[in-house]
Amino acid sequence: MGKNKPVVIGITGGSGSGKTTVTQEIFDQFRDKSILIIEQDYYYKDQSHLPFEERLKTNYDHPLAFDTDLLITHVSKLLNYEPIEKPVYDYTQHTRSSETIHVEPKEVIILEGILVLEDERLRNLMDIKIFVDTDSDLRILRRLVRDINERERSLESVIDQYVNVVRPMHNQFIEPTKRYADVILPEGGQNHVAIDLMVTKIHMILQEKAIL
Repeated sequence: MGKNKPVVIGITGGSGSGKTTVTQEIFDQFRDKSILIIEQDYYYKDQSHLPFEERLKTNYDHPLAFDTDLLITHVSKLLNYEPIEKPVYDYTQHTRSSETIHVEPKEVIILEGILVLEDERLRNLMDIKIFVDTDSDLRILRRLVRDINERERSLESVIDQYVNVVRPMHNQFIEPTKRYADVILPEGGQNHVAIDLMVTKIHMILQEKAIL
């Protein structure tokens, strides 16, 4: 692991696995340190050239929905201690917003998303790769609660999307990336022992870098 560049931690897992909770738990332990989060969800492709009706057909669980080239470019810039303009995705218009978020480089970069381990070029930029592994019945229950309560969707529409899109995409693209993980973290944010171990590891990395 190079000491002269930031440390990149990839955190992935299926929808509802708890990967966002794990990411936030780790981030919260280092709020006063040099750490940032890059969410893969911000890097969905710009679809402004498509009619709105076509944008509605986008499969957001497929690798081709992401602008992975831009994500790789941005992570590479951060590794060279260069700032980036992180894109913003407008889910109401199903395309990229004209706004961006200015991000300054930090010593620890957490890269979080359902498919961050899918592209070999992205994996090669990571120092630690974590797969949050949660049973499918828990994942669908969490997704149901979230989408109905937070996104005001019907039970039928959530189940239909899960059966026809989320589940097959998970089995085809997300689950196979587990083999690339350095750490498989069962049960997401409820696994405080595993999270504490990751926090300890990151502390060690930061201490090593501080000695330089």
